[in-house]
Parts: sequence; C-alpha cells; structure tokens
Amino acid sequence: MNNKIIFNKYKTLFLEKNNILNLISKKDEQYLEEKHIFDSLSIKLFFQKYGNKYKTLLDIGTGGGFPALPIAIEYPQIEVTGIDSTAKKINAINDIAKNLELKNFRGIANRVENLKDVKFDLITSRAVAKLEQIAKYALPLMTKDSFLIVYKSKTVQEEIKDAEKFLRKNKAKVIDVIEYKLPLEEIYERNLVVIKYE
Repeated sequence: MNNKIIFNKYKTLFLEKNNILNLISKKDEQYLEEKHIFDSLSIKLFFQKYGNKYKTLLDIGTGGGFPALPIAIEYPQIEVTGIDSTAKKINAINDIAKNLELKNFRGIANRVENLKDVKFDLITSRAVAKLEQIAKYALPLMTKDSFLIVYKSKTVQEEIKDAEKFLRKNKAKVIDVIEYKLPLEEIYERNLVVIKYE
C-alpha cells in the first residue's frame, strides 16, 4: 500500500475511534489533516536539517497518537514507541496500528518516568507539558547523540527561558527552533524546539 492509501485508511480508523473515545475534540475532527497529521509530519523539517539516520523514536504523552502514528506511517525505517498513562488511548492507537499493519509502532500504557535502562535516538512530545517538564522526562532516556524535539506554539520563547536553568544544570541546551505554519486560513504559528546534550 502506498502512503496516501495508508493515510486515508488511518483517518477513517482514527475517526471511528474518536467517536467512542474523544482522542481529539469533535470540532477538531474536520481539521484532522491540517491540525494533527500535517503538524505531526512537520518533523520532516528536522530531518532536512539533521539527517534521517535515526532508528528509534519515543513519543512522550502520545495521547491519540500524535505525532507518533503519522511518523510511523511516513518513516517505516524508524521504530516508534508511543507512551501514555491512559490505557484506553494506548489500546485505541495500538488497534489502529494493527489494522494498518504497522510493524514499526508500539504503544505502551505507562508513565514515562517508569521507563528504565532504555535510550532513544529521538524523543518527541506534542501538547503535553511545559518544555522544562518534558526535558525532565526525556533527558534520562537520551544519549549524547539523541535529540529531543518538542512541538510548541508561538509562546515558545517564554518556555525556553523558563527551562534554561534546568537544561544548563543537566548539560543540555536548545540548539534550534524550527518555525512553520499550519495550512489553515487562520494563522497557526508552530515551532519544533530541538534540545541536545552539550
């Protein structure tokens, strides 16, 4: 199956699950493509700058599977793990992945701080918590070659400032802020905040 067919099937399956579980708000359903899938796949802007040689990705607080599932569909060479403490959401996205025959995705129902003795090449997080809190979750799961990529809105500079002290203390820093806009009539400014160990 080519990607377009897979993504169409994915949208259908997602909307079926959303009817039961409210993975995203009902008013957002009409913007599934623009607000959620397009946003998730904006990680391509990171790959364009930093290469695409990565083998493993953890998505913290994956919720309804964003950005984890679109990334798993688009980049079959990356082993994607989505973690969320809400079991019913994880069951739903694991079910979607199974229906799509995605071999490179697994969802874990757990708290991220319970993950031990494992490292990831990439860690993502979208609409979960403040930047400092995400960094607290992510840094123990990173090596010196790993990247943390956090999806943020236009208030990002304030969060970066608030996280600076913690990052400095842990020998990590924001190395890039990649700006982009969602394809909507209303202006939605978005940012990928890229964090790495120094």
